[in-house]
Amino acid sequence: MSYKKELKEILPLLGHRNWILVVDKAYPLQSSEGIRYIDSGEDLLPALTAVLEQLSQASHVKPIVYLDKELSCMDDTLSPGCDKLKEELAALTQGWDVQQILHDEVFAKLDAASKLFNVLVIKTESLIPYTSVFIELDCGYWSSDREQVLRERLASLK
Repeated sequence: MSYKKELKEILPLLGHRNWILVVDKAYPLQSSEGIRYIDSGEDLLPALTAVLEQLSQASHVKPIVYLDKELSCMDDTLSPGCDKLKEELAALTQGWDVQQILHDEVFAKLDAASKLFNVLVIKTESLIPYTSVFIELDCGYWSSDREQVLRERLASLK
């Protein structure tokens, strides 16, 4: 079964606090039970495009995209092809909530999340370091502003 078909089947089951990762070829196989791996057999950008397209059609979740902060210091002198990939990645994620954090901080977030929530990892053929894209799913029909109002109302009940 193709990774696109697997994603289409699992996406309706995923929700707030689940993660989808589109990662480079050297991304490690982690031992947490909540992490599932799929080999895309594709380069990173086509796989990420497919994932973001499916997410854009999902009404129940919206992505928060994390990129490795290290990527901002990478260029073709360190890894050939990096400059073009960064440019294409910026265009592809334009309009999404994109945050940059250190690579090790992403692993800490994933470690905590995978203890309670599922993480789907889609491995790609990318050989450029620090290009993995980490997508935390947020609720698609509820905003943080509304959540804050709700919490204030709850606090006033005391």
